[in-house]
Amino acid sequence: MQKIADFSEFVKLSPAAPVQATRHGWRAKCLQRLIRLDLPVPTTVALPVETVRAIAAGQMPDTARIAAVFGNDFLVSVRSSPENPEWGGPGTVLNVGMNDAMHARLSDSHGREAADALYLRFVQSYATHVARLDPDMFHAGPGDGALAAALSAYHAETDEPFPQDPARQLAEVLRSMARAWEGTTARLLRQAKGAPPDAVLGLLVQRMALGIGPGISGSGTMQFVDSVTGAPRIMGRFRGQSQGRARSDDTLFLTRDPRGLSLEELAPALFAVLCGYGASCRARLREEMQLEFAVEGGRISVIDAVRVARSARATVKIAVALAEDGIITREDALLRVEPRALTELLHYQVDPRAPRDRFARGIAASPGAAVGRIVFTAAAAQASAARGEPCILVRRETGPEDIRGMHAAVAVLTERGGMTSHAAVIARGLGLPCIVGCTEVQINSRDRSLRGPDGRTFLEGELITLDGSNGEVLAGTAEMLEPALDDGFRTLLRWAETVCDIGIRANADTPDDARTARMFDADGIGLCQTEHMFFDEDRLTVMREMIFADTPNDRRVALDRLLPMQRADFIALFDIMAGLPVCIRLFDPPLHEFLPHDREGMRELAEALDRPLSEVTRRVEALSEFNPMLGMRGVRLGITVPEIYDMQARAIFEATVEASRRGAPVVPEVMIPLVSAAREVEIVKTRIDAVASAVRTEMKADFAYRLGVMVETPRAALRAGEIAQHTHFLSFGTNDLTQMTYGLSRDDAGRFMSTYVNQHVYAEDPFHILDVEGVGELLLMGASRGRAARHDVTISVCGEHGGNPESIAFCRAAGFDYVSCSPFRVPVARLAGAHFALLAPRNRF
Repeated sequence: MQKIADFSEFVKLSPAAPVQATRHGWRAKCLQRLIRLDLPVPTTVALPVETVRAIAAGQMPDTARIAAVFGNDFLVSVRSSPENPEWGGPGTVLNVGMNDAMHARLSDSHGREAADALYLRFVQSYATHVARLDPDMFHAGPGDGALAAALSAYHAETDEPFPQDPARQLAEVLRSMARAWEGTTARLLRQAKGAPPDAVLGLLVQRMALGIGPGISGSGTMQFVDSVTGAPRIMGRFRGQSQGRARSDDTLFLTRDPRGLSLEELAPALFAVLCGYGASCRARLREEMQLEFAVEGGRISVIDAVRVARSARATVKIAVALAEDGIITREDALLRVEPRALTELLHYQVDPRAPRDRFARGIAASPGAAVGRIVFTAAAAQASAARGEPCILVRRETGPEDIRGMHAAVAVLTERGGMTSHAAVIARGLGLPCIVGCTEVQINSRDRSLRGPDGRTFLEGELITLDGSNGEVLAGTAEMLEPALDDGFRTLLRWAETVCDIGIRANADTPDDARTARMFDADGIGLCQTEHMFFDEDRLTVMREMIFADTPNDRRVALDRLLPMQRADFIALFDIMAGLPVCIRLFDPPLHEFLPHDREGMRELAEALDRPLSEVTRRVEALSEFNPMLGMRGVRLGITVPEIYDMQARAIFEATVEASRRGAPVVPEVMIPLVSAAREVEIVKTRIDAVASAVRTEMKADFAYRLGVMVETPRAALRAGEIAQHTHFLSFGTNDLTQMTYGLSRDDAGRFMSTYVNQHVYAEDPFHILDVEGVGELLLMGASRGRAARHDVTISVCGEHGGNPESIAFCRAAGFDYVSCSPFRVPVARLAGAHFALLAPRNRF
């Protein structure tokens, strides 16, 4: 015999009922709030999680007593009510309580056709979802004989007539929904949405609001903001009912519309009441809500209310509007916007409402979307840009020689690579949409074609759309949404800036990057990679002449031609940043990156330098290294080929004097890359100090500068105490530091990293999210030893991790002075910093 649960384990919703979201679920709590707002919510009973668990285990509540709450006309729906609406739950079962007697009463009051339709709908739902019968036997639509056929089929399949006792119907529906929640498939689905393994479910029994009858009757939904843009707008639908059956000609627009009749015109008083309900929910629930309602003979019932689904741009606009109207605080508005969601506002996006013709998918490496013509080389990208035709650069993988093409393109697609490959890092810095690791496509460089996995081939010059936000490559031109850098976005960033307690700088290599950094109110430039300035056509030739020079004097002659170009670069950066700090990293990459690697390129170089091809070939081979990222680069070049750093230091200091004379005083920050020993800093510092003295004398001007190092080798972190004695700042370059700590190539790790993460070798890709246990330990050790040796040393992070919210939390808690990230990640970093400042006081590890 079934055990009966205690009746006290369910409660009728009322303003004072003891309802808790953790016990009765979010929907129960929301309906109680609607009741407190005096909205006409139908009678509702809430079953807490303990009762639902008991039901799943076979211990049933006294459903007859539940039914008694609703009186003689027992006709209800049963709805799920998990703690979090994102977790989903069993679907709603309508019209519980329909039986022959109720059918007869409804036939008298609403007509036979309406009663048949309601009864048939319940029989079909009960048979398939509760009795678990074959759905094919119960799919017929309303019509003559359909109800009798469904009842007969049920009898034939179960060997008993359709249950007539409302209490029994309710018991079976409750048991079915409780057990469905406990099923393996349902458990896996909700865990994929972030639910804990022990997530619980509440259930609601609510009187049916039929939405049928004479006069204005029907059902619908109504919200008061646009889900995509967040702009004030009444949206939804209203379906009028004719004898229980929705018809297309009964569907009304909510507001006045030239395409047809609206609820606002047909029933203005009813429409005004619904608008009043929406305004009341917004003010009292402190949120934009979507109302689900029914109208019967002009009488409204509010069945449910849910938080309006919204895009990232709508989330920002709604949060700011609520704060500006005094409904929520500015701090609450900041916390309501997920930092990563801001990336959607900064770039063009494919309109989620528009159709998509996807032909390939890869790794979404840099957000945003763009439409352009396919090109396969950097030269073709530059030519396309010169013609004013947007293009998408498609490569197997990119290298430094492709930077000019990336600057010219509107998006980048590569067949190989991961989140920290060359293409991904550079694209994020440029704000370009980028997809990497798109192994589904086949690139044929000979006939300049791109073939998708479905067999479609796209030739150079054909239009495609690249969605870097979700990794999809689309055929043709997709409909786009423009960036949402509106007043709401700027207001939110302004509020975040007043709260954020860690500095946010930008990595900027060009004047355009610097202007973007200023647009997003960065606190300065935390990393300017000067080598990117040398890949322009006019500079590349001079750079190659310097590489092929045989004596230090010949190198100086070549570098003297680069000096005015570098000086102009730095003057432009200083002018744009208007006194904000600018950290300039001295030359870092190995020299072979500036040389051609194919025979045709070497032949062209031989002609340009007027040297034999054999000599050029020998020099290229001599400069090639087995592992160039661990070879002759960074400070090692500065010590062995000191003329490069001498030229750059002179350019920086001459630009400092020039910019200071016509604007805000400039105190440049000069950063030495790839340091591993204090003696390296001493040697470079001596030469830079000498250049500074010479410039002061020549230009008859005084200036100050700050010298620092980029800590990107484990040894530099371990010896940070010695290094800090010669520097003003230590900036951790976490890209290379992660690479060297793990012994992984960031360009190649993408090939197997997903396997490692899936098998829990690493919790996350360490190039994407900072490894706080390993690399983070080096950061803490380096910062601690550096400060112990020099208390006023500035500590920062300037690698890709600088724009990652989890990494910002680590740096902030460790007491770092600032993080630096790509210009388009500055708003994300700023909002993340504001979140952490609001949620936790700042303490050092």
